[in-house]
Amino acid sequence: MNAFTARTFLLVALILGFRAAAAAGQDNSAGLRDEIRAIEGLMAHAGPSGFADRGAALYLLAEQYVRLGDRAKALALLQECMALDEGFDPTDDGNFVSLKNDAAFRQLVEQVRRRYPPVHRAHVAFTLGQKDLFPEGLAVDSTKRLFYMSNMHLKKIVKIAETGEVADFVRPDLYDLMLVLGVHVDPADHSVWCATYPGEKKRPEIVHFDEHGQLLERYTPPGTAPLALNDLALRDTREVYVTDTQGNRVYRFDRTSHRFTELKLSRRVFWPNGITISGDGEVLYIADLLGVVRLDLKTNQSEDVVPAPHDTLAGIDGLYWYNGNCVGVQYGTGANRVMRWKLSPDGRRVASSEVLERGTELVKNPTTGAILDEQFYFIADSGIDNLDSAGKIVDMTQKLEPLHIAVVTLK
Repeated sequence: MNAFTARTFLLVALILGFRAAAAAGQDNSAGLRDEIRAIEGLMAHAGPSGFADRGAALYLLAEQYVRLGDRAKALALLQECMALDEGFDPTDDGNFVSLKNDAAFRQLVEQVRRRYPPVHRAHVAFTLGQKDLFPEGLAVDSTKRLFYMSNMHLKKIVKIAETGEVADFVRPDLYDLMLVLGVHVDPADHSVWCATYPGEKKRPEIVHFDEHGQLLERYTPPGTAPLALNDLALRDTREVYVTDTQGNRVYRFDRTSHRFTELKLSRRVFWPNGITISGDGEVLYIADLLGVVRLDLKTNQSEDVVPAPHDTLAGIDGLYWYNGNCVGVQYGTGANRVMRWKLSPDGRRVASSEVLERGTELVKNPTTGAILDEQFYFIADSGIDNLDSAGKIVDMTQKLEPLHIAVVTLK
């Protein structure tokens, strides 16, 4: 199978890399069983001082077991997860296709849909006429009031005015980029950083451009282990932090020495993706398929952020700091949604959760976003479920649609 028909399956197979082997027909049962053991080990240490989200672990285990062909075990884990009422919804999760005709699964889906109806608060901010952009990352220069958006298919970066006018910031043929994922603007000098997926040339990088789109520097982490750089965050002019989703790692990149250092975290991370830094620059938040890990950059101590009751932090793609809150585009619940999480004063737990958009066309295939003037702009329908790991369109007969950037207020 070369096509990925659901966002979760795409991000955990194509972009996130690990399950691409399974999609290509390779036997990955040993890797799945290794992950199952690791997740079960985390669950054994759940509690105030250990792993924080049992529901997230149950959901991920259910996905693993269904891939191994153990449908009964997967369904039992799903039922246990749903009983915790954390917002997980397997209805359209492509991983559970083999359960679609199971009566118990259908009953579970009906209960979930009654419990979690659509939430519609966003609207379309602008529509981009070019239909083959297939974006993953979005960033904003709040001073210039320009958005920057990555492009996986054409391997470039575009800039977007508030009117929706699009122009190339970095042309696809200029610097031989691989698939561009995360993008980030440095407010100090208006330069732009991006992270790239390995692509056909197996060259994952972080790449730095000046405000005019001219290449300043590019770096690849050392070693030969599989890795795929995904999203990144800047800590003033000192450091860049970047998630390696395929290698299950997070790196600190020193902008002076140009050295990558793997972060030592309190637990193993599973396909880390979204990443952000607190307003004071002292705390790093790292999202993976099990939740969010909080790393104190002064002490290097880390721990899981405790989610609010009946909620989860699992599987956040774009993650952003906003006035003591985290805002995110979330796919790891099985259903796409845009969320705001109000953090406790110490940033160690979620005090309350707010759904900003769920179950509508505006979260049909979202990825990441950017905050401007107390508004959260996000990519509503990226279309990346129609790309392969080289950034090529899989189904040429599938109608390409204009791209929408949606916006929701954070006031």
